[in-house]
This record gives sequence, C-alpha cells and structure tokens, in this order.
Amino acid sequence: MGTIRKIVEGVQFPMLTLVAGHSGLYRRVTGINVVESIDLIMFCRPNELVVTTGINLSQQDDALEQLVKLAFAKKVAGFIVNTGPYIPDIPASVITFANEHDFPLFQMPWNCRVADLLKTTFQFIATHQQEHSVEEKILYNLLFHYKQHSNAMKENLLQLGFLQGRELAIITCTTVGGQSSIDRYEVMIQFAFQHRYKRFLKLKYKNHLIFLIDRAQINTPIIPFSKIVEEIYDKISQKNGDLDIIIGKGNYYKELENVRKSYEESLTVIQLAQLHNNRFLYKYKEIGAYKIIMAVQNQTLIKSFSQDMLGQLYQYDDLHNTDYVPFLRIFLEENGSTSKISERQFIHRNTVLYKIKKIETLLDMDLSNPFTKTNLYIAFLIEDVLAHK
Repeated sequence: MGTIRKIVEGVQFPMLTLVAGHSGLYRRVTGINVVESIDLIMFCRPNELVVTTGINLSQQDDALEQLVKLAFAKKVAGFIVNTGPYIPDIPASVITFANEHDFPLFQMPWNCRVADLLKTTFQFIATHQQEHSVEEKILYNLLFHYKQHSNAMKENLLQLGFLQGRELAIITCTTVGGQSSIDRYEVMIQFAFQHRYKRFLKLKYKNHLIFLIDRAQINTPIIPFSKIVEEIYDKISQKNGDLDIIIGKGNYYKELENVRKSYEESLTVIQLAQLHNNRFLYKYKEIGAYKIIMAVQNQTLIKSFSQDMLGQLYQYDDLHNTDYVPFLRIFLEENGSTSKISERQFIHRNTVLYKIKKIETLLDMDLSNPFTKTNLYIAFLIEDVLAHK
C-alpha cells in the first residue's frame, strides 16, 4: 500500500522535503492532482497528492492557506508546494495548520519539474497497487488456506513488516444485513485505521472489509478501540442519518493458525451485535455472558431456562397480538428508565408504567428486583445465541 511514509523513506522523491505534518505519514496515496486555483479544489479526490506552483493564486496573503485548508477538507493525502516566483516561501500559518492537523506538507524547489513529479508519482502508485494485490492474496491465504501455505506464510508476513511471534488480530467491517455495499465506507474506514495502525493488511471478501492488525503497531495505544469505532459510526450517522455498518474485532493470537479463529470471533461479534441491536458491542473479549452461554454443552438446559423465564409472555403475545416480549427487552436495555423507554417507543409514560405492571402480573415477577432483571436479560441472551447458531 503506497503511503506518505513510503514516499518519505524511499529514494524516488529526492525533490520533496517534508516540512510539516510528520504525524500524518500513515495516509494512503492513490493519485496526484495539480491545482492552481481555489476553484479547482472541488475536482480533488480523497488520498490524492495535491501540488501547486501558485501561478493562479490571488495575491492575498492567505490564498495558499485557504487552498491547503480546502485540500485537507477533501481528505487528500498531502500537499506539495512548488516554491519559486509565485510562492517564495511557505507561510508559517500554513506550516502550523499542517502540524496541528497531521497533514503532510512538502516543499519542492522551483528547479524541479512538475511533469517529472507526476511521472514518478504515477510509477510509485502503480508499483504499490501491485503490492496491494499481493497483500490481499497473502491475507486471503492466511484466513482460508493456511494449511496449504503455512510454510511460506511466516516469510510472507515478515516481508510485509509483521514480525514472527507478534500478536495479530482480525477486524471485520460489513453492512447491516448486507443490504448496501461496504465499498461506500471503505475510504472512511481505511482513513481511520491508517491513523491508528502503522501497518495493516486489508482484504475485501464478499461484502466484508477484513483487516489484519498487529498489537505492537498501534499509533494511538492510549485511545481505546471502541472510541475509534464510535468515531466512524458517528461520521456515518451524520452522513446518512442512520447507521448501517457493524465493526467487530477478534482476539489477538501469536500463532498464525489461530488468525482464522480471530476472524470467526469478529464475525460472532457482528452477528451478536445485529441480533441484539447493540452498536456498543465491538470486541470478542467484551461479549461477556454470551461467551459463557455459547460454551454450555447442555442445550436443553439453557433452552429450558429461557422458556421458564419468557414462555408465559410469548404465549400471551401470541394469543392477544400484543408486544410485551419486545417491550421487555427494551425495558432491560434501558435499565427500566421510563423516560428513555417512552422516547424510544414513542409512547406516553403512563403507557410504559402500564406495560411494566402488566408484565409483572403475567410473569409473577418484580421487575425492580436486580436479580429478576439479570435472569430475564440472560434469557434474552440465550435467545440471541440460539438464533446465532
């Protein structure tokens, strides 16, 4: 995968000097665009490099700063200033902005031709696109054909920067119900992961985006994984008005043969999050009671427990066409808060109180009792697990 880091560390770009935004080396580079006026910034795409000589910029002192800020808003990979007669020096305000936003800012001297830069960049992108195909093939074999490729796998991963004995895990991203394509969110998700991880492998498989990550290569270890996911979720919700993707992460493993297990765990997280409508379920190690229930060998026992707790309510709903079972699940999810239940169900508070009392009568239980609520919640978890199987 071609990134700013590889441009900085490589020898193909001696004409470029990184002057700001050193913390943005993770950014992926997929193209290059020459922009000589603010009006043309609309044609830039995410992950492109933008280069300008300033020939058509206005004479206002902040013209370059405006162009850089607009390019950053377009999520471009970085910005190259060809200093010379039109832009003698990069203003301090531009450098400050780039540093504050981890936005790579390069300087290129006037005696270097923009045409040569374009040619070199196109060659760089073509080379790393081929590498990207190799990376996808290696991850595919690691997940689905490990036994056939086990002898070469360690060396393949080592060449890609994944040292032997490291703790590896899988993150899987998909859309709810598979109704829309995950492709529409690929740039946003990858951008977030490029910021968090120094290195990862990515595979698009069916409607899944699958990432192989290394615990030792996390750029932001003090920020929990859940916060990264929530930021992605919030951006998608703001863009669409609703949330239609789910992200799940499996456990870390040192043994390469167990990476497939991490992938399956990530799928379990996704499936349970959908069944339980729980957007706050991210990692396999956080599935809690689900894990215990799934480990119970006596299926008759757990089915009997769920039936004892909820059977009477199901029968009443079937006979009277009521909705007390789904209402009880919401009651437990909102910890009995009448105001939250009222808002979520779009019903009056008095209706909420009536339904609570009715359920208590039907089940002969006190819903204010913590032990009772725990048992009922476990009964619903059992339903989720049985449906998942």
